[in-house]
Amino acid sequence: MGGVEDDEPPSKRVKVSSGESGGLSNGISVRDQGSCSISDSMARLLASQEDDEVVGSRGVIKKVELVRIIAEALYSLGYSKTGARLEEESGIPLHSSLVDLFVQQILDGQWDESVTTLHEIDLTDESITKLASFVILEQKFFELLDGGKVMDALKTLRNEIAPLCVNGDRVRELSYVIVSPSQNLLERTSGQEPSFQVDLIDSDGLTALKTFMRLMRILQEHSDEVWFLQFSHNGKYLASSSGDCLVIIWEVKVNGQVSVRHRLSGHQKPVSYISWSPDDHQLLTCGMEETVRRWDITSGDCLQVYEKSGLGFVSCGWAADGKSIFSGVTDKSISMWDLEGKELECWKGQRTVRIADLGITTDGKELITVCKENTILLFNWETKSEKFIEENQNITSFALSEDRKFLLLSLWNEELHLWNIDGCPKLVAKYKGHKRSRYVVRSCFGGLEQSFIASGSEDSQVYIWHRLSGELVLTLAGHTGAVNCVSWNPANPHMLASASDDRTIRIWGLNRVNLNYNGTNSDAVHCCNGKS
Repeated sequence: MGGVEDDEPPSKRVKVSSGESGGLSNGISVRDQGSCSISDSMARLLASQEDDEVVGSRGVIKKVELVRIIAEALYSLGYSKTGARLEEESGIPLHSSLVDLFVQQILDGQWDESVTTLHEIDLTDESITKLASFVILEQKFFELLDGGKVMDALKTLRNEIAPLCVNGDRVRELSYVIVSPSQNLLERTSGQEPSFQVDLIDSDGLTALKTFMRLMRILQEHSDEVWFLQFSHNGKYLASSSGDCLVIIWEVKVNGQVSVRHRLSGHQKPVSYISWSPDDHQLLTCGMEETVRRWDITSGDCLQVYEKSGLGFVSCGWAADGKSIFSGVTDKSISMWDLEGKELECWKGQRTVRIADLGITTDGKELITVCKENTILLFNWETKSEKFIEENQNITSFALSEDRKFLLLSLWNEELHLWNIDGCPKLVAKYKGHKRSRYVVRSCFGGLEQSFIASGSEDSQVYIWHRLSGELVLTLAGHTGAVNCVSWNPANPHMLASASDDRTIRIWGLNRVNLNYNGTNSDAVHCCNGKS
């Protein structure tokens, strides 16, 4: 599995800080500062522990400490030969063998070994040991991220860095790097707080990605398999459709409660597709190879029925300005309609297939459909120009990212492929793990800055991957039938909905024990493993 590659991966960097988070600017590299900081302070500390012989008339100056101070001064002034001669004649090395080993391990990037050696030095001041360990492990954290080992970086953050209880603000900022891959750490400045302000280090063995989800509630208003669901753009509503031919509009409260607002009846066949208007005031619903209906969200009234004699519709979508709609037709054409039901244009030929999704690019000029079993069509309806994305497997569904720059394809072979469609289409990531053998199983983007990928699965679970690394980070169990569709609330990165053949909708969310990080685990956000 691969992840989205940054043009310029984060440089190896570390900020040495004793307590202030400050700005996240380029810090001094541990390798650059080398023996001029950590090793020197350790040498001085060790000097006071190794030899009690004193010099001077007052007997307050230890011989070992004095010799090392003089030797260090000689080296710093450039008198390396004289310094070496002093070490040789006195028999007192500037650094102990352990400190020399420690410094060399730092220079070689042997982070785990250097931490072990640091503890063997057995400094009397435990705070220095913790601070030095923090600096070392932070460098290890960044190198793991540079190497694409996101889950290893998470383990380092939770199991090694956080327990030190050093600089809690910095720990939270490191967590932010994990959950927000699109924003380089160097771009953040002091005073900018991440919007995902939760304690990302929990004591139950799960870290940042897993603190998102636990089962919050089960919705049981449908009387048949739930096939499709989608949150409105503002996150205030959730629309669901089912084999019972019913569409339900759910209202999502600020406190996370979900209640029925409208039951929309009128379709004679199961509703297979839903699309929210750009302003969230209206909803399009598509009966399976039947009609498209337009609904008013405030009143729940059906405002318009779109149909073609002898044909049915397979998908629907809104123009970017909300003044017209598009529909995929069973004869593989695409139609454009005004809101009053007048067909404005029809593009015939193999523009879509009988089971299809339909998407619109941000500028509203390109329609995205599955035009062959294994081919995506990006059709500019103004210029009539076409671009294609061809896979070697059949495409069962797709989802567009919020910025409309990425397209997530669900394939017949149980893989999800992520394509960058901003310009020349390019495959940038693959995700594996979920099960699909018979049905259309839909996936989505979500989380803070859409940092995650979620998908339904025929094994009754919801699967969640880290978008950047491609790592499978979480499965949510609880449904008793195939999970057909998932939708992440665009306005609430902590809320995910899943629809299943078990006739239920499950709402997954954050267990909000404490949304403020305080540098300890006592008030950490705890969550269950997704099992009800």
